[in-house]
Amino acid sequence: TICHSKTPDVAAECRRADIIVAAVGRPLMVKGSWVKPGATVIDVGINRTADGKLVGDVDFAEAQKVAGAITPVPGGVGPMTIACLLKNTVKAAQNSTD
Repeated sequence: TICHSKTPDVAAECRRADIIVAAVGRPLMVKGSWVKPGATVIDVGINRTADGKLVGDVDFAEAQKVAGAITPVPGGVGPMTIACLLKNTVKAAQNSTD
């Protein structure tokens, strides 16, 4: 299921999900009460709060109490993004010389 701004009850959809991938762009939007016990939570969002702290779209402190696995922000999916970017850059360079 994909949720968006017009989804009537995002929290209920999340509570049914085995895997939640949050990429909303709203700090701490996904609450721990939205997470099904044992679910995997992948937080793709990165936001800066008014006090300058980096946080994700998921309220990590709440969600980690319920989730079976959860990615932190910062340091979660960001390093994987960089690794994939570097891999694709090398691949593109190799293809351009062939």
